[in-house]
Amino acid sequence: MNSLIKTLTIAAGVCACATSLAVADMAVKFGEGAPKDRFTFENNGACTIANAKVTLDLSGSKSGLIFDVTSKGAGVEVFQPLEIVSGGNALRGVPTVKDGDNQITLDISQLDAGKSVSFTIDVDDTMGGREITVSGSEISGARVVFSQDSKSASGTFGSNARTNIQLNACRL
Repeated sequence: MNSLIKTLTIAAGVCACATSLAVADMAVKFGEGAPKDRFTFENNGACTIANAKVTLDLSGSKSGLIFDVTSKGAGVEVFQPLEIVSGGNALRGVPTVKDGDNQITLDISQLDAGKSVSFTIDVDDTMGGREITVSGSEISGARVVFSQDSKSASGTFGSNARTNIQLNACRL
């Protein structure tokens, strides 16, 4: 009996020590397209992201970007409503966005490692360039804020139309 207890105690210690921390990150990219622009949020870490909110905030963008989702309003010419094109099952619902808004929040229920959520929408420039075409450099300065429980992390788009958010380590 004593040897069984000793073996179980050693095994429990080995199992506790075998737990390791893994990287949890989210890569976000913007792809300009006509007539629809695309945003992709990829869990490129090793752990599932659960019960989190991810806010795309265009207000700091170099070109004053807004969402153009109706024929009447702040946008120019062509408009496109928000359409979830992949990973919709990872969300609690489709976010509501009004014409002229510059923020969208994704409410993530569960996004497994290696999976992504992407949506299309029309993004317009309000600074007077080619308002209906948005290049990567025009989105620079826009931010993505990730929040989960009472913690948050953020990333800012560069001129390559990408950002990476480093999240807290997770246990495997």
